[in-house]
Amino acid sequence: MKVPHALVVCIGNELVADDAVGHAVYQQLRHAGLPEGTRLEYCGVGGIALLEFLDGQDRLMIVVDAVQFGDPPGTVTSRSWDQLPCPGAGCSISAHGIGLKDTIAIGQTLYPERMPHQTRLVGVEGCCFDALGDPMTPAVAAAIPAAVAIVISELNKLTATFSGELQ
Repeated sequence: MKVPHALVVCIGNELVADDAVGHAVYQQLRHAGLPEGTRLEYCGVGGIALLEFLDGQDRLMIVVDAVQFGDPPGTVTSRSWDQLPCPGAGCSISAHGIGLKDTIAIGQTLYPERMPHQTRLVGVEGCCFDALGDPMTPAVAAAIPAAVAIVISELNKLTATFSGELQ
């Protein structure tokens, strides 16, 4: 049976407090036994570099990153691309220059054939993004297993949906 393709890109600087979310999730997902057809990538700096991972084969892309939506630190959220705030809406989706929404819009314009069918963000609300060498804050570190579980759940939904389409 042909399996769906999914891409999980974890973004974050492991040396900068809460920005290390993506790296921590990546480390746990490496050993999680992801569904067949899943590519797992780590991107220390997000923004436009995210487009380098796109190859036109993926039904789903999940981006994991620390976010600043104004929720309590450690809040884990899963949002589709359409649910992300527009640039300039007072929220930062990424501390890496160009945010996820901007990156996807650029990709759709420049490389529409390489874009995944669906994009989701699994974000962990951070509060400390300027402390080089500091560990993640306790609330954010405690949220890592929940973020991992959400990524795995989203991948399993894709597999289940794909299996249902074949029947």
